[in-house]
Amino acid sequence: MKITHTDLYRFSIKMRPFTIATGTMDFAQNVFIRVHTDAGIYGVGECSAFPVIVGETQETCLAMGKDFAALWKGRNPLEIEERNNDLHKYTAHNFTIKSAFDMALYDIASKHAGLPLYKFLNGQKREVETDITIGIGTIEEMVKQAIEFKGSGARILKVKLGKNAEHDIQRLTEIREAVGPDIILRIDANQGWGFEDAIKALTSMSDLDIQFCEQPMSAWYDDLLPALRKISPIKIMADESCFNHHDARKLINDNACDYINIKFSKSGGITESLKIYETASKFDIPCMIGGMLESRIALSAKLHFAYACPQIRFYDLDTCMIGHLEDPCKDGVKYHGYLMDIGDHPGIGADANEEFLKGCERFTV
Repeated sequence: MKITHTDLYRFSIKMRPFTIATGTMDFAQNVFIRVHTDAGIYGVGECSAFPVIVGETQETCLAMGKDFAALWKGRNPLEIEERNNDLHKYTAHNFTIKSAFDMALYDIASKHAGLPLYKFLNGQKREVETDITIGIGTIEEMVKQAIEFKGSGARILKVKLGKNAEHDIQRLTEIREAVGPDIILRIDANQGWGFEDAIKALTSMSDLDIQFCEQPMSAWYDDLLPALRKISPIKIMADESCFNHHDARKLINDNACDYINIKFSKSGGITESLKIYETASKFDIPCMIGGMLESRIALSAKLHFAYACPQIRFYDLDTCMIGHLEDPCKDGVKYHGYLMDIGDHPGIGADANEEFLKGCERFTV
C-alpha cells in the first residue's frame, strides 16, 4: 500500500468564547486531513491548535502539514513508526499537526485490518463518562454554569482557575456549596499560579473534596512540583509539564505528580500517547485522556484510545461540548448524557461532514 496524496482542510469551528488562565479562544483552530492510498482506503486525522500551550496555530499547522504530505507521498502508511520518524527527522516539535497525521495512519491501519481502532489496539469497551468544563468568568457566572451542568446530568465538573488565587478559593467554595457534596470537582490552573499562590489555593481548598488539580504552576517550575506535592492536600496532575514519555519519566522519577494528562495534540498523536501511557503504567500512575478544542472526529479516536488503555482512569472528553456552535462530524462518538459510546465500524469510525467541508479552504498535496 502506498500513499497517493493528502487533502488538508482549514477546519475552523465557530464557538462561544472560552477562557482559561492563559487566554481566550473564540473559534477552534483545527485542521482536518485525509491521507489517501492506492488501496482505496483513506485515513482521517484532526488536530486542534492551542497556541498558548503548544506554540502552534492553524496557519503553522497547515504550512507544516503541506510539507508532511509531500514527505509521505509514495510511502507505506502501514509502517506507522517509520512514517512518524519521517516527520520527526524533518522537524522538531510541531506535535499538534503531527498528531493529525499520526491519527490518519491508525485509521488506515485499522481499516485495513477490518477492525475498529480500539480492537486494533487490543482494547475492549468499558464505561467512559466525561467531565464537563467551566471556563473562567465571574464567580456568579461560574456558579450558575455549575448549577446548569448539574441540572443536565453532569456528575463530574472541571473548573478552570489560575487568574487570582484569592478569587479562585472563593470560586470553588461557592461552587461546592451550590452543587452539593455528591458532584466530583476537579480544578485546572493551566500554569496560572506561582509556587506561593499554589500552596495558598490548594491548602485553602482542602475541605472542598477536590479530586485533583491539573498543572498548578508553569512548566518552568517543574523543579518545584515535588515540594508542592508534599504540601498539597489535593493530588497533582501534570498536563503542560508532560508533552512526551521522556517528560513523564522525569516527572515520575522526581515524585512530582500523582497523575498525568495525555493529549494527542500536545504529544504528537496516538503513537507518543501510548508511550506516555506505558511509562506511567510501569509506575502505577493513573492517567487522564484530554484535549484542546477538537470535534467529535478526534474525540472518536480518543475514545478508542481510552478503551485500549485501562490505566486511563479519568476522562476529559468534552471539547466539542464546551462552546462549539456547529458539529462538522459524521458518525463517530455519541454522547448519552455524559456517557460516551461508539460503533464498531473499521477504523476510527468518524469522518467530516461533506457539507461542512464545502465551506473549508482545502489544500491537496
